[in-house]
Amino acid sequence: MEERIKWEIDPAHSNIEFKIKHLMITNVKGKFRVFDLNATTIGNDFTTAQIEFRIDPNSIDTNNDTRDNHLRSADFFDVQHYGDILFRSTAVERISGGDVFKLKGDLTIRGIAKPVELEVEYDGMMTDPWGVQKSGFSIEGKINRLDWGLNWNAPLEAGGWLVGDDVNINCEVQLKRMTENA
Repeated sequence: MEERIKWEIDPAHSNIEFKIKHLMITNVKGKFRVFDLNATTIGNDFTTAQIEFRIDPNSIDTNNDTRDNHLRSADFFDVQHYGDILFRSTAVERISGGDVFKLKGDLTIRGIAKPVELEVEYDGMMTDPWGVQKSGFSIEGKINRLDWGLNWNAPLEAGGWLVGDDVNINCEVQLKRMTENA
């Protein structure tokens, strides 16, 4: 039987970013600065991965303090009443036999859990100069913020809405191998 391997995120070499339409004409980008991921795999087979990923919504950064404070408020993440944003994987499926996967799981925001699917590209594995094995992944997906009760919006005089409903997720993740036996 192959060994179970524990992986943790390398936050210094990972980015958790998103973008959303503003005024229906441009995208506003943001990121989360505080996050943690733990995963286990059987050997180096990431289709066997069991993943738990946490984001601290207090760490949101859209390069605008006023907007960030609004996003932390009850209109959006309501950080005073709800804890971390949590993703727990339910399945990892290889697409077309290559290095692209469909990552399925439950995403919890504001206490509401909903299933999501993300596309993951495996970028490879390398040992760093200090002897630590690392694996890289590019992750993309789209969610509708209304599914998690992030409903605040304002109508525009010319028609449409101030904030789009779809949130595009874009992450670059580097995992580091932690132990031989998880």
